Amino acid sequence: MVQLDSGAVAEGRITRVTDFGAFIQFENGETGLVHISQIAHSFVRNIHDHVREGENIEVKVLGRDERGRLDLSIKELLEEPEEVPRPRAIGRQSPQFEAKLRSFMRDAKERTHGGGGSAPKKPAGGKRKK
Repeated sequence: MVQLDSGAVAEGRITRVTDFGAFIQFENGETGLVHISQIAHSFVRNIHDHVREGENIEVKVLGRDERGRLDLSIKELLEEPEEVPRPRAIGRQSPQFEAKLRSFMRDAKERTHGGGGSAPKKPAGGKRKK
């Protein structure tokens, strides 16, 4: 029987899959958790794309938490890619958008903090003809 100490590699059966991880049961009856962050080297959006309940899987024991539960990893047994793919970042907005946003925020601040005593602006167009 495999001793489930930190650093050990063991095979277990996935007994339950949740949004945050997969529970693995071993021959000796112990159960541990592979947190979603320990499934793959890349970002895991949907854990069900990687593991299935009832599947036998090899995991590495990372250690035990403060309550004695097993912390497990699948990705520690996978070859690390040369460059870990990162989620796409949103690019900077255009300078025109940034200027409009600053102007809007300044105007909103003036409106909410008294506006500095200036009278409301009159609509454009001047005087009406008689």
